[in-house]
Amino acid sequence: MSNTRRPAVTGRQYRTGYLKSPMWFARRDRWFRTHSRTGIPLTCQACGHAGIPAELELHHADYHGVYRVAGQWKARERHLDLVPLHPRCHELLHRLIDRDAVLSRGRDRRTASALALARLRAKLTRSDGAG
Repeated sequence: MSNTRRPAVTGRQYRTGYLKSPMWFARRDRWFRTHSRTGIPLTCQACGHAGIPAELELHHADYHGVYRVAGQWKARERHLDLVPLHPRCHELLHRLIDRDAVLSRGRDRRTASALALARLRAKLTRSDGAG
């Protein structure tokens, strides 16, 4: 599968269907509950700043756990396939993945996401003076 966002036809269904569905909100809540039990502070994985569930989005490093059966969305993403990001950091990450052909060429979405996230983290933490 391509490492870019969902293709146009299924992408629209994914963004306007799945990401607005009760199934996604339940999966999202479950991710944050699971994370809270680790004792690790909740932070944006791009900028490193702390966040709370209400102000963070979850980036799909892989779409394999998202599918429809008989018109119903299924949310079977693995915990590690979801990455917490501030909305602006999430948008920047997608810009890198979607627009940088060298970064994404010949790579699966998981690999491209990891490389883009590392590049974004280096830029954002360096500009913060934290790295």
